Amino acid sequence: MAHSQALELLGNITPEQFLNEYWHKKPLLIRRAIPGFTGLLSPEELAGLACEDDVQSRIIEEIHGIWHAKHGPFNEEDFATLPEAPDSEHRWTLLVQSVNHFLPEASALLQQFNFIPHARLDDLMVSYAPDGGGVGPHFDSYDVFLLQGQGKRLWRISEQTDLTLIDGAPLRILQHFDTAQEWLLEAGDMLYLPPHLAHWGIAVSEGKTDCMTYSIGFRAPKEQELATEFLGFMQDKLSIDPAALTGRYQDDDLTPQAHPAEINEAMVQKVESILKKIQWSKQDIVAFLGTYLSEPKPDVLFEPNKKISKRNFVEKAKHTGLVLDIKSQMLFSESTFYLNAEAADFTGVSASLLQTLADNRKLDANDLITAHPLNEHLLQQLYDWYLAGFIHYA
Repeated sequence: MAHSQALELLGNITPEQFLNEYWHKKPLLIRRAIPGFTGLLSPEELAGLACEDDVQSRIIEEIHGIWHAKHGPFNEEDFATLPEAPDSEHRWTLLVQSVNHFLPEASALLQQFNFIPHARLDDLMVSYAPDGGGVGPHFDSYDVFLLQGQGKRLWRISEQTDLTLIDGAPLRILQHFDTAQEWLLEAGDMLYLPPHLAHWGIAVSEGKTDCMTYSIGFRAPKEQELATEFLGFMQDKLSIDPAALTGRYQDDDLTPQAHPAEINEAMVQKVESILKKIQWSKQDIVAFLGTYLSEPKPDVLFEPNKKISKRNFVEKAKHTGLVLDIKSQMLFSESTFYLNAEAADFTGVSASLLQTLADNRKLDANDLITAHPLNEHLLQQLYDWYLAGFIHYA
C-alpha cells in the first residue's frame, strides 16, 4: 500500500497523516468512509451467529437503570424475551465478537485497514440494537474504528478525567459522563477513537431501521501480560553463559547472624548476581512476538482439509492460488514466518512468496507459476499448512 496516497476510508487524508495526527491521539469523524456501505449481514444472520457454540456473544440489557449481561450461545427463546419496540425502561444490545472468523466479507473488510500492522489487529465486533440500545458510557484501552452499518448511532465523547465506574455492573460503565462533542453516524460513516477516551454510543432507529455497528478493534496487551507471557515463553530458552557460572551457591564468607530464620543481605546479593547472568536476545523477543501475536484464541479451531497427495495439492494450487483461512493470523520478521504460532524460516523467492501471503492473505496462481521451480521445502510447508486447515485453495 502507498501510505502517502489519500484514502476515502480516512476522509481523504493519507495513512501517514492519520498516524501522525490522530492515531493514539484524538478522534476522527469520517463521513462516507465507505460510500454505500450498509453492513455485511442482517440482524437475523447476526442473531444466528450468536446461537453458534463456537461464537463469542453477549446480550447487554439496561432494565430500570440496572445493567445486566448474558453470554452466548443463545437460542430463540433468549431473543423472544427482549422487547422488539423501543422501551425506555428496557434497552438492550447484542454484541458478537470475531465476526471476521466466520464471514469472508468481514475478513475482506479488515484488509482495508492494512495501514495498521496485522500484529495490532484484534477482531471485528458487530453490534445490533433497537432504538436507545447500547452498552452505556465507557472507555476502552485500545484503538477502535466504529463503522456504521444499517440504521444510525449517536456517538458522544467526553474529555473527562473522572473514570469512576458503576459498582457491581457487569461492564466497565462510567458513573458520570460529561458530553464534549456528539455526532450522529449514518450508514457508511465511521468514527475513530483513541484509547481511554470516554464515549457513549446510542442506537437511533427513529421508528425505521434498527442500528448495526461494525467495530474494528486493535489489541493492546497490558505490560504485565506481555512480561508474564514472555517469561513463560522463555522458560526453556533462557541462556546463561556457562563460563560465568562457578557451580553451586557458595558462602565461604558466612558469618554468624542474630536471627537464624532471617534471609541475610549477603545471600540476597549473591543470588542477585547469579540472576543477572540470565540473558535473552533481540531474536528471542522477535520469536516471542511472532508466536504470541499469531497464536489463535482458545476458542478458535481449524478444520483440517481432506488429505490428498502433495503432488495433487501443488498442481491444484498452481491453478487456483492459495488463501489463508479466515481465522489464521500470519506475521513475519526478516526470514522467519509465523502462522498461528508455528514458526518457519525461508529466504529468497520462497520468502517473497510468503511475504505476499502474509500481507495480502492470499497467493495468486500466477505467483506460484512464475516462481519456478518452487523450493521443495516451501512446497512441503504449504502442504502441511493446507492439511492443518491453516490455508485453502483460493
